[in-house]
This record gives sequence, structure tokens and C-alpha cells, in this order.
Amino acid sequence: MNRTAVSTTHAIAFVMALALGIAPRAKADANACAAAINGHHFAYATTGSIVAAPIASIVGPFAEVGVQYFDGKGNVSFRFNASQNGSIGPGTATGTYVLNDDCTGTFTETSDGFTAHYSFAAADNGYDFHAICQDAGVVVTRDARRQF
Repeated sequence: MNRTAVSTTHAIAFVMALALGIAPRAKADANACAAAINGHHFAYATTGSIVAAPIASIVGPFAEVGVQYFDGKGNVSFRFNASQNGSIGPGTATGTYVLNDDCTGTFTETSDGFTAHYSFAAADNGYDFHAICQDAGVVVTRDARRQF
């Protein structure tokens, strides 16, 4: 074999070994993410603004701090204190969630007849997540850290 053929053969072998090595690891990381999120509580802070809504009194700045629990079966629950355009108070909410293999997902938060829709991405092996509300007229983000 000439030098070019040997180099090409080594390059192909390296790429194949790399690809085969990454595939099992990607699956393991997805399992680690699911294990870190499912069945755990996350302390969170949500901030932003509601810029358009069917009820004028809720338009304005928004902040919420609380605990969010992913039950591992597609259900999520919340306990929080919120400030909605200066009106402050505690609350609870429920919803559903979907966690994808790439550690992204979606969840809903339903409280007092309103449902918010979020997209999120887990970080730090599922110990943190960052979310953004996907509803029109809402500019709100959430940062969370797994408890315990």
C-alpha cells in the first residue's frame, strides 16, 4: 500500500471508531438527563413581561419563584409566589411535559384557567434547565436548578 492509501485507511478507521464510540455515549447521556429530571424537584425563577393579553390588568411585568416537580410520567406540578403587574400572591399549578432524547422538551403550566406553554433545554446533565414561554404576547424566561 502506498502512503496515501495508508493515511486514508487510518482516517476512515478513526472516523468509524469515533462514530461508534459516540453513539452509545449519546444514548447514555439521554438516559442520564431523563434520570436527572424525572422524579425531581427544581427551584426556579421566572421573569419577563406580558405585553398583550385578553385581560388588560395582567399586562405588565411578571415574576415568579417556586418549585417545579417532574413526576416521570409526563405530569408536572408547581408551587409558587408570583408578581403579575404588581399583584403578588401564592399559587399552585399543574401541567404536562415531554422530555426528548436530546434533553430538550416542552411543558405546560395551568393555573386559574390560564395555560402557559414552555420550551426548555436541560443543562449540566439535567441538573439545570432554561425555558421560554411560547405564548403570543408573553416575553418570559425561566431558569431552574434541581433541588437536593
